[in-house]
Amino acid sequence: MSHTTSDAAGVTSGSPAPVPVSSGSPAQMYENEPQGWTGFLGFGATMAILIGVLHAIAGLTALLNDDYFVVADRDLVVSVDYSAWGWVHLLFGAVAIATGFGILKRQVWARVVGVVFAAVSVVLNLAFLNAQPVWSAVVIAFDLVLIWALTVHGREVSEAGTRPRWSSPYGPS
Repeated sequence: MSHTTSDAAGVTSGSPAPVPVSSGSPAQMYENEPQGWTGFLGFGATMAILIGVLHAIAGLTALLNDDYFVVADRDLVVSVDYSAWGWVHLLFGAVAIATGFGILKRQVWARVVGVVFAAVSVVLNLAFLNAQPVWSAVVIAFDLVLIWALTVHGREVSEAGTRPRWSSPYGPS
């Protein structure tokens, strides 16, 4: 169902008209209107990009300055040279940033990759905890928030079936 509207200058635009639903809360008056989950996905995308930047910073630090860390690389949970850790963190940073942009584009694969990425990132940062205790703890907390943001409204996202329209709740813009 679509209709055309004209603005004050006489410009005509065609967009699907919101379809009224017979029941539900006042916030869900139209089935094609954005719901609460759209904000969570935007938040999740921002968190994924932020986590990616933090991983990239940790990776560059490991590659450029081995002396920066609290303990020697032999005292890590997984005893690996800091250069190897640096490349792993850089790879994770690139994956997280790409995933964040995928989430912004409302790609389902990006939500799945985001949850799996965050779970693996928690384990990675637990292994890196001796080297950077505060930094790793912050990234772990961010990873858990990312998992929550991507999964809290999963049913609503799958029931919507289409991308939400970004328009005013008072009608088509």
